[in-house]
Amino acid sequence: HNVSFVMLMMKRAMDIAGGLVGMLITAIAVIIVGPLVKLESPGPLFFSQKRVGKNGRIFKIYKIRSMYQDAEERKKELMAQNEMDGLMFKMKDDPRITKVGKFIRKTSIDELPQLFNVLKGDMSLIGPRPERPFFVDKFKEEIPRYMIKHQVRPGMTGWAQVNGLRGDTSIRKRIELDLFYIENWSVSFDIRILFLTVFKGFVNKNAY
Repeated sequence: HNVSFVMLMMKRAMDIAGGLVGMLITAIAVIIVGPLVKLESPGPLFFSQKRVGKNGRIFKIYKIRSMYQDAEERKKELMAQNEMDGLMFKMKDDPRITKVGKFIRKTSIDELPQLFNVLKGDMSLIGPRPERPFFVDKFKEEIPRYMIKHQVRPGMTGWAQVNGLRGDTSIRKRIELDLFYIENWSVSFDIRILFLTVFKGFVNKNAY
């Protein structure tokens, strides 16, 4: 699949334009929901987590905090109620998520700070969702061709997400769609995914 320099520059220009407009929206959202997050649950407004990006580079992804500050400690107590197979954790009505957190997750407001990652160049608007290093180490051993997804910048949303495969669904199915995206990428494909994302509900709800 031949990708020209001009196409790559167009993708980056879309990211910068989308990131700048998005940061304005993010600023408005933070002014509105920021005080509500702090009122319900003392602690930092933003939450960062290490993810694996292009060429395996580790970067910090940003979100508006949607959980209580002791979420990681409480996870150990809740593992018995895990609804996912293996290492990923998911449970219905997770008590670690605040009331405001439920709202900002449902509306994807919590994901907006990732537009800063897009402007920095860690991420693109469109691409495979980035995973935590722990999961990358596990999946690269178990899933053939898994590491191909790290040949491109990870995205806020992607082909897998607009096809209903989000953070709490089969990783193997998601990888199939991520690889299809990489092998068939074009600027028009990105625009299509962007429109589908807006109409189907913004941004991947990554559960882990």
